[in-house]
Amino acid sequence: MKARITLLTLGVDDLARAVCFYRDGLGLKTEGIVGREFEYGAVAFFELEGGLKLALYPRASLAQDAGLSLQPRSAAELSIGHNVATRAAVDETMVQAERAGAAIVKPAQDTFWGGYAGYFQDPDGHLWEVAWNPHWPLPAA
Repeated sequence: MKARITLLTLGVDDLARAVCFYRDGLGLKTEGIVGREFEYGAVAFFELEGGLKLALYPRASLAQDAGLSLQPRSAAELSIGHNVATRAAVDETMVQAERAGAAIVKPAQDTFWGGYAGYFQDPDGHLWEVAWNPHWPLPAA
């Protein structure tokens, strides 16, 4: 298998609230909620770097689409890593996320692997790590 991950979908409890967090709070670009005319179809897509897209989809719709029963949320099953170019950018991003309504679960600090990172949870409990990794320099913008 060649892993060609092009879409990351997060199940959310309140789609409109989640769109506001990611669009207005974090500044991600979206055309807003689409597919409202379909049962279990409302979704919002966000353009990320490198051609990756982020989708926000109601948890009940995601469960129904996958043929699963709705499960309790658990933040400890997955984290999304957002790498930035500097230590200062970690702090700036953490402040931006907190202002947008995120819960800071681990303030940014030096890591055992030589970087600098912190964790926040979005309003639905999804865990994000914001990290500066001196071993993984980012490509020039």
